[in-house]
Amino acid sequence: MDLDPEGLFRDDSDSESEFYQEKDFTKEFVVYLVDASPKMFGAAGSDEDEKTDTHFHVAINCISQSLKAQIIGSSYDEVAVCFFNTKEKKNLQDLNGVYVFNVTDRECLDRPTARLIKEFFYVEDTFMSNIGSRYGIVSGSQENSLYNALWVAQALLRKGSSKSVSKRILLFTNEDDPFGSITGATKTDMIRMTLQRAKDAQDLGISIELLPLSRPDEGFNVSIFYAELLGLEGDEISHFLPSAGEKLEDMTDQLRKRMFKKRKVKTIRFSIANGICIEVNTYALIRSTSPGSIMWLDSITNLPLKTERSFVCADTGALVEEPRIYFHPYKNEIIKFSTDELSKIKKVSNGQLHLLGFKPLDCLKDYHNLRPSTFIFPTDEEVVGSTRIFIALHRSMLRLQRFALAFYGSLYRPQLVALVAQDEITGSSGQVEPPGMHMIYLPYSDDIRHVEELHMSADAIAPRATDDQIKKASALLRRIDLKDFSVCQFTNPALQRHYGILQALALGEDEMPDIKDETLPDEEGLSRPGIVRALQEFKISVYGENYDQEEANAAAAKGCGSEASRKRKAMAETAARESASYDWADLAENGKLKDLTVVELKYYLTAHNLPVTGKKEALISRILTHLGK
Repeated sequence: MDLDPEGLFRDDSDSESEFYQEKDFTKEFVVYLVDASPKMFGAAGSDEDEKTDTHFHVAINCISQSLKAQIIGSSYDEVAVCFFNTKEKKNLQDLNGVYVFNVTDRECLDRPTARLIKEFFYVEDTFMSNIGSRYGIVSGSQENSLYNALWVAQALLRKGSSKSVSKRILLFTNEDDPFGSITGATKTDMIRMTLQRAKDAQDLGISIELLPLSRPDEGFNVSIFYAELLGLEGDEISHFLPSAGEKLEDMTDQLRKRMFKKRKVKTIRFSIANGICIEVNTYALIRSTSPGSIMWLDSITNLPLKTERSFVCADTGALVEEPRIYFHPYKNEIIKFSTDELSKIKKVSNGQLHLLGFKPLDCLKDYHNLRPSTFIFPTDEEVVGSTRIFIALHRSMLRLQRFALAFYGSLYRPQLVALVAQDEITGSSGQVEPPGMHMIYLPYSDDIRHVEELHMSADAIAPRATDDQIKKASALLRRIDLKDFSVCQFTNPALQRHYGILQALALGEDEMPDIKDETLPDEEGLSRPGIVRALQEFKISVYGENYDQEEANAAAAKGCGSEASRKRKAMAETAARESASYDWADLAENGKLKDLTVVELKYYLTAHNLPVTGKKEALISRILTHLGK
């Protein structure tokens, strides 16, 4: 059987050249093209609907929300907003029917600013008086505003290299036949010119995406014109409108979160056996998001400040130009280390992955996974044949139900890792999960706490649930089970509030955006009769019928206080007993306190009711002060 490693580990969307060298786009340039024809100002809903927002308002609101999310998600991306089918014109090419919206002190294609977001949000109020609306493609005229808009957008996206920048044009319109008012050879010629202009943009690496806007009673027929412009064929046409509707909804209701592009972290060598060494790429999967770091700004220019640090000699007051030298006191001597020597001392390995052996999958427990795993995938960029060897190993691990135990030697923190093979998972829409391996970081022995340690004493009796309690708990869990649960379904309320405050300050908003805390209990769902009954039965089975929660809380608080005082008393007695075995005056006189451990020093401090916080030097100084040395 012929082995096709490239075909097995390639996504359906990957081309032949992209498989060996994936494009790592560092930024994204987007041009929003908004149709401003009179038809866009019609009601978006049906006549019976109370909501009377226009299609133009929907497009403006969608772009506004997208710009706000972009400030947080990918602040280095650059955008431009362009209206077509307008009365006024404003573009470098001086083409009719196209108006590039911008604010002062900003390039047409640039990073979004607070001023751009504020003025664009209210552009609808003054649009008719300042810019105006008209049909740019009319019978008896050679004007073609859609052609002009694509030309202007392509010119805006000339900035940056297509090798490092992803370029897109997002087109908002509710007109599925922009050339419907024209007939004959003129229409054919306009369609041909517009399609050729779109093809020229796509040949330059610019993708064109359509976001159709339509009323429920008026479907948007993609087949009339835009299917050919977007290159849709067969089933893609029927699947286009649902996917476009989801994309439009996602842009309107985007979460405030930082976006991490699919980009490899680094490339490492994977040593297998007998000198066989392959190359793999590592990818970060789910990572928790935290607020951005504090940035110091100049009080006048509001520009970021650059921090510089210099060392001044305490004796001469001159700047120290020589490289720093570290030292460590040892037996009344100063041992000096250079920066290179210190790096060599700390370095344990060369940062590679070494295979040690294999174990059954049931030996790997859930509690062994202490932090997010890393996904590894083969690459043939440097070591040809890596993909073939990786596939052979991957298939064998899946067939034999084994995981690989390996040593991952990061420079300063080596540890054991488990490599778990993952088979490809496909769905109706294509690939859901790619094939590869997950590198799970295994814990050290000190990281595992055994529950049995709580019941080590001979007289301790571990509490055991009765059969009735287990039955009632199982019934309750079945009632409140979340179907298709995913951690991605819930947002961090503190982080959302943080970003909401930043948005209100930047845009000068009087009110804070409403932040929905999705981590709070679902009171409406928990109040359903079936759940209430199951919860009450479980409570009775565990606590009995006459259980009083308030009395139990008061007794527990009193018990915790007495237990804490007993522990403090026991610790003081132990410290006094251990401290009596040392001659502290002699140790202080001969300078031997530094030879004791921190735990031993704390015996003296605890026995004499002194603070035990701080580093070892602080503890020694505190003891010497107490002894009067």
